[in-house]
Amino acid sequence: MTARSTRPSAAITRLTAVAAVAVAGALVLTGCGDQTKKDDNSGNTAGGSSAPNKSGAPLFGKLPKKYQDAGTIKVGTDASYAPMEQTENGKIVGIDPDIADALSKQLGVKFQFTNGNFDGLITSLYTGREDIAMSAMSDTKARQQGLDDKGKKIGKGVDFVDYYTSGSSLLVKKGNPKGIKSLADVCGQTVAVQRGTIYDDAFKKQKTACGSKGLNIQAFDTDAEAQTRVKAGGAVADLNDTPVAAYIAQKSGNGNDFEVAGSPADSGPFGIAVDKSNVQLRDALKAAMDAIIADGTYGKVLEKWNATTGAISSAAVNGGA
Repeated sequence: MTARSTRPSAAITRLTAVAAVAVAGALVLTGCGDQTKKDDNSGNTAGGSSAPNKSGAPLFGKLPKKYQDAGTIKVGTDASYAPMEQTENGKIVGIDPDIADALSKQLGVKFQFTNGNFDGLITSLYTGREDIAMSAMSDTKARQQGLDDKGKKIGKGVDFVDYYTSGSSLLVKKGNPKGIKSLADVCGQTVAVQRGTIYDDAFKKQKTACGSKGLNIQAFDTDAEAQTRVKAGGAVADLNDTPVAAYIAQKSGNGNDFEVAGSPADSGPFGIAVDKSNVQLRDALKAAMDAIIADGTYGKVLEKWNATTGAISSAAVNGGA
């Protein structure tokens, strides 16, 4: 599951757990950023944390005063990427919101999730619309440095607090009619992918590798649209984080729409993205991540979603390649 504000990065990176993700949630996929999508009557998307508990939160003092006073950290996400995040009954649920809930108990502030487009997530940090982005986003050097898929500088970059490890997998139509087993097999075909993700970048690199055979890439705003294209036979494959691909294959059409092709590839970390100027917030988040890993809360969240194979033993800052 690697990925989502231009998910720029090298190849394919997200979660490594096909068997690990066959449990709860509905089929959806990725995105959060500048253009928000409201999910409840208050105008804010519910999900992800309990009310502030300043007096009892052990790491409250590590937060910048801005967040201590506000009692809230604004989180951008794309709630269409089960089991990482999805919308159910007007609330955002999933692995990321549950981890955020655990972090909130350490920090004593509420994590307020807002749903939007994935390819606007990093921009939303630059503009201050959101404080952090938490949306199964791969931590990559390109994102850290603010580079696009061609190495061009497009922003100042962000810092990441890594919290999970993932690999990538190809999602194909049930029965795999084109016999797709690896990226090399998509040459000369049409593929579908979510725009702005590292998987979009991976397909572009594969197109170069295909040479004269070529590769037709159809990019969509959401991964759900890319899935629909594959399901209809208009594309031979979609590329996704392994647990997400496995979840979709199991849940969509009661398991009759898709299957995962080949073996997972290119494991790498997911990170909470923070503006580079917000060092104190970044370090507070890292301390809170280490705390919930140490006290077992983090492990319980992953057990709930059958996603323990992507667990980390300690939080890193900018650990992505």
